[in-house]
Amino acid sequence: MTSKLILGTPFSAVVFDCDGTLMDTEHHWIEARRVVLAERGITPGSDFSARTKGMHYSECGRLMAEMCGRPEKVAEVTEELLDEFRKLVTADAVTVPGAVEFVRHAAGLAPLAVASNCPRDIVETCLESAGLLHHFSRVVVPEEGIRPKPHPDPYATAARLCGADPGASLAVEDSVCGIRSALAAGLRVIGVGPEPPSGAEGVEVWVERLDDPVLLAPPAGGAAVVPPRRGEPAPDTAGGAGRPV
Repeated sequence: MTSKLILGTPFSAVVFDCDGTLMDTEHHWIEARRVVLAERGITPGSDFSARTKGMHYSECGRLMAEMCGRPEKVAEVTEELLDEFRKLVTADAVTVPGAVEFVRHAAGLAPLAVASNCPRDIVETCLESAGLLHHFSRVVVPEEGIRPKPHPDPYATAARLCGADPGASLAVEDSVCGIRSALAAGLRVIGVGPEPPSGAEGVEVWVERLDDPVLLAPPAGGAAVVPPRRGEPAPDTAGGAGRPV
């Protein structure tokens, strides 16, 4: 990877989501939710995973408590959800394809940060286990004064702490919740995952994996690579699979 640019453009900071973007943890969240609900005799519907993807864990706990008919047990259900998730991710912390290489590349270009809806201990444990934590100058999570995604606070705060203008910063996201947060904060957004979800409008380019050549292709003939916009085909860069959104 010799390119000095991402999407043919220099950036002042690159801010990553963690779950599903850097770490392959979505299946752990699915299993944690299933276990907690099953203990209460509840089987979630087929659309439950899509509804809760990227959702702050406290909001997910509230929804689960309501599904169980015990809205007064929000704190208990939420804590059980986090405990189950911690056990699963500690036993099986895996990065998504291309994440390690892309982070290492981006770290040579600009300050990096993470903006996540997860508790800090979970984010830092995941990144440390993957050997990535040292690449990030900041880890931003919902804490006092920082509202969770889809509010803009996590991304706006991460860019500010990196000393960067949000408009000159890049976000890397896999969920609609996170995409809305990043766009509301003024960042440009790379979407990553098998398919762009409904509601991903505003994403600069969508790729299946972070090692997609469309992200790192050096400018052809000295000219910057023009990233595909919504409704336009992706440039043919060494077999890149970038998709319009």
